[in-house]
Amino acid sequence: MSFVIGLIGVVIFALLAPALQLIARARAWPLAPVTLIAIAAVVSHALGVILGALLLAQFHYWDAASIFGFFVMAYVFAFGAVYKSVSLDILLGLVNRPERSAPLSVIVEQQVPRLFQGRIDVLVDGGLVEPENSHFSPTAAGRNMAGRVGRLRHVFGIGDTGLYDFAD
Repeated sequence: MSFVIGLIGVVIFALLAPALQLIARARAWPLAPVTLIAIAAVVSHALGVILGALLLAQFHYWDAASIFGFFVMAYVFAFGAVYKSVSLDILLGLVNRPERSAPLSVIVEQQVPRLFQGRIDVLVDGGLVEPENSHFSPTAAGRNMAGRVGRLRHVFGIGDTGLYDFAD
């Protein structure tokens, strides 16, 4: 039964996470989408644990947590893959064009700059970089973040070029 409690927590999360995203957009909350997902995960997990403790005489926390964690992580990975994917944005741009195609020059000159401007805006809004005339410079927080990411890349053996280039 503890596995069922874990699944109930997953259902709560699957309803709460997108609901928080919609509410945040409608009310212009200054919270990042990943923060909202974390809030949804904590709240839904806590509700599942409380439900399990109240309903089951022998609640096996780790059984429930394993099911909950697996499905929430799958959601997080899927969300991350589609949330800010440049490749998917290019694909969607092509699909949404009336002719369903575009020359490379149109993609590079029109669509890609908008995508990267959005990325720069996220970095500026997050306090990781600051504009200086026509250049951008990392803030202290940005340098700290880059250092942490660099160390994580090293720990996980992720190269600095291409998509996970292990040639180094």
